[in-house]
Amino acid sequence: MYENLVFQDVTKLLIHDIKSNSLPRAILFSGDEASGKLTAALETARILSCSNVGKKAFNCECTSCLQSKALTSTNLMLLGPRDCFLEIQAAKQSFLNAFKENASYLNATRYLFLRSIRKLTLRFNPILWQGNNNLSKIASLLDQINEKLEILDFPRSLPDFNNPDEVKQLEKLCDDLVKDSSTLENSYLYNSIPVNQIRNLEFWCRIKSEDGKKTIIIENADRMLDSVRNALLKILEEPPADCIFILLTSKRNAIMETILSRVRTYNFKNRLLSEQQSVIQRVFHNDYFNGSINDYLLTFLPVPPTKIKEFAVEFFKSVANRNIIEAGSFNSELNKFEPKKILSIFLSELINCQKKLLNSQIGTEVSAKCVNIIRNCWINVNLYNLSTVAALEILYKDLSVLNSQNEGIFRICL
Repeated sequence: MYENLVFQDVTKLLIHDIKSNSLPRAILFSGDEASGKLTAALETARILSCSNVGKKAFNCECTSCLQSKALTSTNLMLLGPRDCFLEIQAAKQSFLNAFKENASYLNATRYLFLRSIRKLTLRFNPILWQGNNNLSKIASLLDQINEKLEILDFPRSLPDFNNPDEVKQLEKLCDDLVKDSSTLENSYLYNSIPVNQIRNLEFWCRIKSEDGKKTIIIENADRMLDSVRNALLKILEEPPADCIFILLTSKRNAIMETILSRVRTYNFKNRLLSEQQSVIQRVFHNDYFNGSINDYLLTFLPVPPTKIKEFAVEFFKSVANRNIIEAGSFNSELNKFEPKKILSIFLSELINCQKKLLNSQIGTEVSAKCVNIIRNCWINVNLYNLSTVAALEILYKDLSVLNSQNEGIFRICL
């Protein structure tokens, strides 16, 4: 059990609770980003669905385990927002490098790439999206992705790595999968779970499973709106007997107290830098990167993080100096802020730019308003589907008004 999760002592407690049949039907995995929470949740789902009596090891080859490891089990539901693009890109590079080198770990990277995409597509289960206006468009795009995944999936043989034409075909297939996945994520993946999905989920939960337990994984559970939290709370008050709910969060304090009272928390530690580098070597087979897991994934952004931060500083200086900006040029230079991580880094750097305001009382008050305006930009794009150009124009206008109302106070931050 949990052989695929390293440097996390919490697995000992999970194994004990599973073996003693004392694992609750609603649990919370709490820990920093890249601490292995989703890996642990997916492995828990596999263990609980395993049809073999005994150790239930990760290398179990029962039908249920094979489906769970491939992320094709019908007993699994995965909800919640997530930045999937970077992991998919990193997994693609690992797979193609292993293929070209005919490496001994080729099949491991093949699984890695397949699973990275399915961590995204699982969130678009038609059961969850029933009644959504975009269901037909999503279904069409999912069909495209699944057809391409089938070509790449086990037990099919891979092309001949000595044949240049076949290598190019495989590279194109992988590039197309990344492109389609990016479209799916950027066009349809929510920033907060719609309440209708919880209602659809409740109906699915009440249908008894023919084989094994049903597992519902809700990632970034702290981002749920009040209506969604209340709908989920009703299910957690009396969860179906053959279902287990696993909530994931990096901000436990943001989880509603009434939900916390109905789950058992398992805390994941922040892994040491050396441990994270070992994970990068083990999972992505990169022996040269010296940073954290998050830093490694950021190297797969289409725009370097340093450039994103430079543009954020330029944006803030324009506001402070009352210079006119061209939002379209920012949008173009930063790859239309796709994936969403680019916008997240850009806005986070804007918040850093105004931190000198905190050195005075009046500045602290202005800073609070400034941060709220910046957060509204994120909401405008991810909740109200405003274009990034329009959102940046609103951001510039609102920050400029705030600056003017306070006699150009932003200049003290330059």
